[in-house]
Amino acid sequence: MHDSAWMPTGLDPDVPSAARVYDYFLGGHHNLAVDRAFAHRAAQALPDLPLILRTSRHFLRRAVHFLLDVGVTQFLDLGSGIPSAGNVHEIAQSVTGDSRVVYVDRDAVAIAHAGLMLEGDDHAVALRADMRRPWDVLHSDAVTKMLDLSQPVAVLLSAVLHFVPDDAEAQSIVAGYRGALAPGSYIVISQGTKEPAGRRGDDVIRLYEETDSPFTARDRAQFTALFKGLELVEPGVVYVPQWRPETPEDVDDHPERSCAFGAIGRKPMF
Repeated sequence: MHDSAWMPTGLDPDVPSAARVYDYFLGGHHNLAVDRAFAHRAAQALPDLPLILRTSRHFLRRAVHFLLDVGVTQFLDLGSGIPSAGNVHEIAQSVTGDSRVVYVDRDAVAIAHAGLMLEGDDHAVALRADMRRPWDVLHSDAVTKMLDLSQPVAVLLSAVLHFVPDDAEAQSIVAGYRGALAPGSYIVISQGTKEPAGRRGDDVIRLYEETDSPFTARDRAQFTALFKGLELVEPGVVYVPQWRPETPEDVDDHPERSCAFGAIGRKPMF
């Protein structure tokens, strides 16, 4: 596909996009030469990077299945990125046909392709908005028409809060959604951490300063603080391969290679 077939106007082809780099690592086709070049440099700096991104995606899939198992069928996917295999609505609707999903991203490419993907699907919609503004997202027509916020909703913040550099702002974002949710709702978060990667992790973080979304790693304490006011679902805060693996093979001898924490918090009933 020629770039002009999907590139929105105003896109700077000389600046790598974190969303398009992620798309490339997942085997997608909506990325530019500058994104692929950046991806190769990042993988040279941290050879485990493709594995890291895939394990985060697998965590999201397991999280969605868990939420369906506990009866949640409404999903708000924040920072959803460019559509790729195993999207939330595909996972959810394969189990519960009337599951409802709102995808939110500020990236024009991501939302344009999500809109195309969702044509004819009355239970899913894509919204171009900044997830850092919970009030705007929650009061948008897309959310108010698709989701019933008086009933439990799952808010998904998968591999996105590491693009919010300030801890206080990241906590405020989570709190903004938490406060608007009905009791019994859930918030899913995964977040990159650099300690297991050592110097290589620092090298990748410096590389991401060249993209449209610089990367901020958080340690376990910083990550856990994002769940203030929520009840952590077992097994709590762990490396993403350790969160309810489906088979023993899902977790190798070094789950820390994922360089990402994952957890789910539940809003208390009282």
